Amino acid sequence: MSLLQINNLSWEPRQRQEQPWRLEGIDLQVEPGEFVGLIGPNGSGKTSLLRCAYRFNPPDTGTVHLSGEDIWQQTPRWVARRIAVMLQEFPQDFGLTVMDVVAMGRTPHQSWFAGDSAADLQLIETTLQQVGLTGKGNHSFASLSGGEKQRVLLARALVQQPDLLILDEPTNHLDPRFQLELLQHLRGAGPGVLASFHDLNLAAAFCDRLYVLDRGRIVASGTPADVLTEQRLEQVFGVHALVDTHPLAPHPRITWISPA
Repeated sequence: MSLLQINNLSWEPRQRQEQPWRLEGIDLQVEPGEFVGLIGPNGSGKTSLLRCAYRFNPPDTGTVHLSGEDIWQQTPRWVARRIAVMLQEFPQDFGLTVMDVVAMGRTPHQSWFAGDSAADLQLIETTLQQVGLTGKGNHSFASLSGGEKQRVLLARALVQQPDLLILDEPTNHLDPRFQLELLQHLRGAGPGVLASFHDLNLAAAFCDRLYVLDRGRIVASGTPADVLTEQRLEQVFGVHALVDTHPLAPHPRITWISPA
């Protein structure tokens, strides 16, 4: 059984002037422990599709199942215990510390008005160490750099202990070192991952499979080597590219070619 199963999904914004197309005929799967990337031009519908997958945008038609259960037949709390989401934008911090923000990830697992247990606090501390934020727990979230805030939000998602992680451009605001560290950590974290990517070389290096979205439709899916061809990149992104094999690893490497 697939961890995430999206079948024949369609969705369109209520205000059509926001975009001239709709998500249509979307079929997508994520297996347990699999790292799946969603790529496509800006405005192709990646964020809208992710919102359907984590129970924000109700689909007009089609279904979204998590471990065989229709997420729209379950409560938001049921979904929050199983799906963690990391978005591009930073939340309002309202004077919260790093520890406060990360601890929010434990809320779906706690009874009403229950505080953090000793096990919760240990999990939070361990996770902060894993994302390179040891000793930052009492720092103000607002005082952090963009990259540090991104890692705090990753820690919040991880302490949720989800079955599925959904990430929208997870490497935004990160320098190259932390881009690589974050994606390496995600590959070994355990949950299935569905993430949108702007950087196709990162997607090629870390994803098991890719889906290409263009104007609301899946136009290709498969391994990075199957999907990231010169012809498809020109068709979808409108840019010439040289695609070869990375010299140090068996995945594609993309070199964009500037117009003459």
